[in-house]
Amino acid sequence: MIEAFLQFEFLRNAVYSGLLVGLIAPLLGLFIVVRRLALIADALSHVALAGIAGSLYLSQQVALFATLNPVYLGIGSAVGGSLLIERLRKTYKDFEELAIPIILSAGIGFGAIFISLAKGFSTDLVGYLFGSVSAVGRQDLWVVVGITVIVVTFVALFYKEMFTLSFDKEYSEAAGVSGKWIQPLFMVVTALVIGASMRIVGILLVSSLMTIPVAAAIQLAKSFKGALVLSIVFGEIAVVVGLVTAFNLDIAPGGTIVVCSIIILLIVLGWKKIQAYRRTKGGATYGHS
Repeated sequence: MIEAFLQFEFLRNAVYSGLLVGLIAPLLGLFIVVRRLALIADALSHVALAGIAGSLYLSQQVALFATLNPVYLGIGSAVGGSLLIERLRKTYKDFEELAIPIILSAGIGFGAIFISLAKGFSTDLVGYLFGSVSAVGRQDLWVVVGITVIVVTFVALFYKEMFTLSFDKEYSEAAGVSGKWIQPLFMVVTALVIGASMRIVGILLVSSLMTIPVAAAIQLAKSFKGALVLSIVFGEIAVVVGLVTAFNLDIAPGGTIVVCSIIILLIVLGWKKIQAYRRTKGGATYGHS
C-alpha cells in the first residue's frame, strides 16, 4: 500500500481527498444531527445524483459538456436543492419536514430521467454512486481542498451562532442571533460537503459518513466539543481503513468506508452496554453487602 501510494498519483489524490472528507463530513454532520435534519443529506445527495446524471447525459449530446467535470454540475444541483429546501421550509412553516421528501423525490425523478436518456448506468456513474479510488483526479482533489477551506472557515466564524441555533432557537432569537441568513448558508455548505464527498464515498452513501460517526461520538462524549472531536476521529478512521480495504480488495470505497463506520458504532454501543452492565452489577453487589 505504501509503495503504491508513492507510485500512483490517483492513490495519493484519493487518500488526501478522503482525509479532508473525513474531516468536514462529521464536522458538519454533528450540527445536522443535533438539529434533527439528518435526512437533508440524503435529499441533497439525490439532487446531486440528478446533476451528475444530467451532466453525463449532456456530455453525450453537447460537445461543450464533454470536457466539463460532472462534479461541478452535481455540486451546483446540490446547492440549488439546498436553497429550494430552505424556501419550502419557509412556505410550509407548520410542516417544515415536508420540504425534504419533496426535494428528495425531485432529485430521484430527474436522476431517473437522465439515467434513462443516457441508456442506463455507465462506469462513470457507478463511480459517482459508490465512490472510486482510481477516479479521483488532481482536479477533484483541488475541489475538495477548496470546499474544505469554505466549510472550516464557516464553522470557525459562526460556531457560536450555529451552536445556539441548534439547541435553542427561541433563545438565539432573543439573544439577537438571526437564523435568516445563517440557515441558508448552512444549507449551502452542507451541499458543498456532499459535493466534495461524491468521488470518495459516493452519492448514495455520503449521508452515512455525515451521521454514523456522529452517532458513535454522542454515545461517548460528555460535551458538544467532545462529540465534535470524536466524530472527526471516527470519520477519519473509517475513511483510512475503508480506503485501504477498498484498494486491497479492488472494490468501491464507499461501501467499505460505511461498513467501517458501522463497525465503529457497534463497538461503541457494545462498550456502552458492557459499562452499563458493570455499573449495574457493581451497584447490586454493593447493595447486597
